[in-house]
Amino acid sequence: MDFIHSFGVLVIQHLQNNYRDYHNFLNFMSTVGDPRNIFSVYFPLWFHFSHNVGTKMIWVAVIGDWFNLIFKWILSGQRPYWWVQETHLYHNNSIPHLDQFHITCETGPGSPSGHAMGSSCVWYVMITSTLNFAKPSSASSVWSFQRFHLLKSCLWVAFWVIQISVCISRVFIATHFPHQVILGLFAGMLVAEVFDHIPSVYNASLKVYLQAKVFLFSFAVCFYMFLKLLDIDPLWSVTKAKKWCTNPDWIHLDTTPFAGLVRNMGALLGLGLAVNSEMFVQSCKGKNGCKTMFKFTCMAATLTFLQLYDFIKMPTHNEALFYILSFCKSTSVPIGVVAVIPYCVHLLISNEERKLA
Repeated sequence: MDFIHSFGVLVIQHLQNNYRDYHNFLNFMSTVGDPRNIFSVYFPLWFHFSHNVGTKMIWVAVIGDWFNLIFKWILSGQRPYWWVQETHLYHNNSIPHLDQFHITCETGPGSPSGHAMGSSCVWYVMITSTLNFAKPSSASSVWSFQRFHLLKSCLWVAFWVIQISVCISRVFIATHFPHQVILGLFAGMLVAEVFDHIPSVYNASLKVYLQAKVFLFSFAVCFYMFLKLLDIDPLWSVTKAKKWCTNPDWIHLDTTPFAGLVRNMGALLGLGLAVNSEMFVQSCKGKNGCKTMFKFTCMAATLTFLQLYDFIKMPTHNEALFYILSFCKSTSVPIGVVAVIPYCVHLLISNEERKLA
């Protein structure tokens, strides 16, 4: 692995030395790949366009991030910004210099990349879903098929441009080696492709959501305890991040392994409660649910709500309290997006219709 890591350091130095002028763009692309944007941007947009796509997006994001956590613990991948400081490959006076940025100091193990995996699996869902909607019927004209193939080519080119940009951004800021983002990229696509063949998640009952949540959480906790029994500290990377990050303010609790697990379990529970609620049935499944005005109003309202909601920051002085409140916040997001806000929009539209009548 020393050869792979040292080669990765050379790639990072090349990017930082020759593409520093693109720092703002690369920083933006790293934000695009942030798994947290799945719940605050992509999900609310797609759910009100297509309930099935939005539902699949949450399942893919949660399962993908769960696999990412398990593989991080198994592979125990190093991160560049601390590896160069601890490896014995270099002499003391020849340690490569890697610049750090405010988003460099991720605290979990480095392999596979969570940003690359989360971005690829969600964008894979969005691209394939768009193509399924646009696919012409067998009775369509030749021109329709030509337009579809052109659209297909453009969308997949856009997919690879976005994913490669996200991967490069994570390497540029020295939080990942190249092989870690490549592994994350293809692992995310694999998870999304598997879910294309599991249609049962679209109409899953609350019981299924609860069973899935309990299994995923229990397995992760049991695997954590198993590693502890083997005298392996699953949180070893947090210690290294705190030691080698140049700015202590860049260390964030929401990048720890358990923060992602708590966030995903909350989102899955919230979605299960929301899609099986009476508010969802009356609003999204009722007569207003198929109206274009209703859908766009819900999109605008949920996006506004989530951007404002994001200003609420969890207290970090107590780790247990942080995880509990993060779970509650993550649970409330799908409930607001899927049930509460659409129901309020439904009531407003119904009231207006009664006044006009």
